Amino acid sequence: MKKYIVLFLCLFAVLGASAQNFDPVNKNASPEAKKLLAYLYSIKGKYIISGQHNFNTQLNTYSDSAYAKTGKYPALWGSDFIWDWKTDRGQDIVNEAIKKWHDGYIVTLMWHEGRPTDDPPFDWKESIQGKLTDAQWTELITPNTELNKRWLAQIDVVAGYLKQLQDAHVPVLWRPYHEMNGVWFWWGNKKGSDGIAKLWKMMYDRYTNYFHLNNLIWIWGANGLRDIPLDEAYTYKDYYPGANYVDVLGADIYHFDYEQKDYNELRELAHGKLMALTETGELPKPEILAYQPEWAWFMVWTNFLWSDNTLDRVKQIYSLPQTLNHDVVGAELQRK
Repeated sequence: MKKYIVLFLCLFAVLGASAQNFDPVNKNASPEAKKLLAYLYSIKGKYIISGQHNFNTQLNTYSDSAYAKTGKYPALWGSDFIWDWKTDRGQDIVNEAIKKWHDGYIVTLMWHEGRPTDDPPFDWKESIQGKLTDAQWTELITPNTELNKRWLAQIDVVAGYLKQLQDAHVPVLWRPYHEMNGVWFWWGNKKGSDGIAKLWKMMYDRYTNYFHLNNLIWIWGANGLRDIPLDEAYTYKDYYPGANYVDVLGADIYHFDYEQKDYNELRELAHGKLMALTETGELPKPEILAYQPEWAWFMVWTNFLWSDNTLDRVKQIYSLPQTLNHDVVGAELQRK
């Protein structure tokens, strides 16, 4: 194992010298955020980082399950600020994220935000997957309106948790408003400059210029394209806020929808920026990764690790030469 890690570190130095590298969109990004993003660029097109999402009520259950199946821990640890909507578990997430970073894991966090017209606890169907009328959406994105103020109050709570992580020198792959090109969340399928792109920029401005959250790497995680009636996810470009507001472009892919045309469309939109499998159900087959080499990481969604993947598939992907697990990534992060 030591020989393998040394070999990787040598290879990292070679790759790092030649890899295309974009600076963080936040010009005041923390040293930790800059180094993490540079590391991700250094492996672009060569390696893919293993990752696992964990519910905030079970902060290690599924990462531990990956280890039980493969003998390897995933290098990326993910969780969600709201999943159990009846209980505020933000402090639990902060505490675990700090521990994970110090233990050599990459941290990615997301947020199933409650509809700002509602009061907590937020119901999944009625709130998270609820709808806003066109008039409500206009009010939401208009400064100083009542709905805009309610939205600010919501996002400011999460900003406080992210600030704790900044104070602890933890960089975060921050993935808000995921699957925004789909039709199932209140922020979903809002096209154009006054759609989700506007709300994204508003959060970016609040977090970057007001709260000075310089530890965030901004992950725009759309859903893989699909045309299932009443479950559609539309073309990426109609929801993209632009390269000045996004560090990594992602796709959430389920049902083996690893369509090459969709990968190519996202790659064209990225214009050289990083891409990632920000959520997966079924892990990609090795032949898919051969034709889609620019995914920087994959993150399996909770129990999909075993419900939608065979044991052989999980072992296979974790054992691929190009898959970087916690043993290698942790050593590199601690070295830096």
